[in-house]
Amino acid sequence: MGWLSMTSAGMAGHANPKAYLDDQFTFNNTLDGGGTRGMRVIDSAFVGNRVWYAAVEIIGNGEPQYVTAMVCQVRWNPKAKDGYVFAYKDNAESEGPCDDGCPARILRLLSATAKEHALNWRRRCLVRLRMHGRKVENGMRLRFPRPISFGDGHSGTEFIVVKIGEKITFRNAEGRGRYRITGFRDMSWTVVPETKVHRTVFAAPTASPIAA
Repeated sequence: MGWLSMTSAGMAGHANPKAYLDDQFTFNNTLDGGGTRGMRVIDSAFVGNRVWYAAVEIIGNGEPQYVTAMVCQVRWNPKAKDGYVFAYKDNAESEGPCDDGCPARILRLLSATAKEHALNWRRRCLVRLRMHGRKVENGMRLRFPRPISFGDGHSGTEFIVVKIGEKITFRNAEGRGRYRITGFRDMSWTVVPETKVHRTVFAAPTASPIAA
């Protein structure tokens, strides 16, 4: 399916993409041959203001069948000059969506599946979650698999973390400069072990015996 674009009026009173998509993918239709078929959003997340992920329950004749994932790429610009503030493109997990930043809580709700594209998508999401779950601390030294180059001419594979609150920047291996590495959590970096120099402790001298 291609992109579907709309004005704020087309969003039917929904204040944001998450509210619209939660409603859009919750429905119950009567089939021509009898019976009903529907979907219900159990949980969803609008990640990075650009992708909507949802665990969606498939319902047949009023009975829950299984839970699958839906992924929508989103374009959201409330101040769009042409009035088209919202657009989305949807994919079922069985179609192998490109975006793989689905939150763990949604993945845990999904039913087992044998569909290859869905399994591959779930694996990619889990790998991304593990990579984003790596602990990053101030002063930590990271080594990247390939040199990263910057506008000031610096290029290197090792950088020192500068963490202030949730904001993370980097200094070069010599502790100079200030760099931003976009998407560094998605890269296969390793932590360079810190070499610690321990203070030498000498045993206290024993007293010499005094001759009587």
